[in-house]
Parts: sequence; structure tokens; C-alpha cells
Amino acid sequence: MGVKDSKTEQLIKDTAKRLFLTEGRMLATTQDIADAAGVNRTLLHYYFRSRDVLFDLVFKEALRELRERIQSVMLSTAPFREKIENLINVFFEELIKSPYLETFIVLQMNQDPGKYEELFRTLPGGEQKMKIFFKEIQAEMDKGTIPEMKPIHFFMNFFSLMAYPFVARPIYEKMFDLNDAAFKKLVRERKKVILLSLFKNHEV
Repeated sequence: MGVKDSKTEQLIKDTAKRLFLTEGRMLATTQDIADAAGVNRTLLHYYFRSRDVLFDLVFKEALRELRERIQSVMLSTAPFREKIENLINVFFEELIKSPYLETFIVLQMNQDPGKYEELFRTLPGGEQKMKIFFKEIQAEMDKGTIPEMKPIHFFMNFFSLMAYPFVARPIYEKMFDLNDAAFKKLVRERKKVILLSLFKNHEV
């Protein structure tokens, strides 16, 4: 078929990302992706051997980008509360762009934990850096700015407060009759809610 066109390849990948992670069409077929990208299915298979190959590529790239951005903020020299605020900003920015990423993570890890195992290991040097972040959490507890608990519980509470609304989004939209704009408005409001939940005497 000739030399591969990087623009066409990127178009197909971007289209798949939109269908999978933005629109939540987890069962989109190669024909669905080809139609949305304006190419034929034969061309799609030329660039990506199968739907699974394309899915894995899109999923891994999106997750790796989110992890790298989060770790970059975690390892910054910003004061702790500012760091937490920046983490919320980064997480919500990425999840607003790819609102079904967290759902994909949960589904994929439940179905085939070993398949994406390497993506959930810490990035190079990350284990030591996570220990540093946990020490920061403990230092804040010692100062009395956050409630006393094991640092891992603070970490789990923090990311649960951010991630769960996206995982449960379809339920909340039906339960509270929310459209896309209304849900995004709630997400923007959650930054203050999360800070109030995590910090003692937080002024908003």
C-alpha cells in the first residue's frame, strides 16, 4: 500500500481516542472508528492491525500522560496545599478532556490485571519519590493542617474524591438529570469541596 502517512495515522489514533475516552464508546468497532475518521476500514487495518492494538495504544498513551503530569506536580517544590491544588487542576483538566479514562482503567484492570501492569508501576525513581511525598503528607499531619491517618489513606482519599465522580458519571447524570455542561460545572466546583474535605480550617 506504500509508505505510511503519519498524518493519517495520527487522525485515526485521535479519532479512536475521542470515541473511546471522550464519548465513552468502549465497544466502538474498527468500522465505527474508520467512519468517524473518514477513512476506509482497510486503511485503518493497514496502520493498526486490529481494534485491540489501537485500543491498547490509545489507552496506554492517555494513562502514561496523566501519570507523568501527576508525578511532575507531586515532585515539585511548591508548598503542600498548593501542590494539592495543582494536582486537582491537572487531574480535572485531563479527565475533562478524557472523561472515560478512569472508567477504562477500572474495567481493564479488573478484566486483565497483568496486561497493563507496567503502567501502574512507579515511573523511574518513582518509589523513592512516592516515599518523599508520603513524608510531606506526614509533615502536614504533624503540623495539624490535615487529620492524622496513615499517609496512604490520605493519598487514597484524595484520588478517590477526584476520580469517583468520573467513574460514576452516567449514574449521576441520570440521577440528577445533568447534561454535559452541568456535570462540568460540578467538577469545577469540586476543587473547593475536595480541599474542604482534606484540610482543617481551609478558607474558600
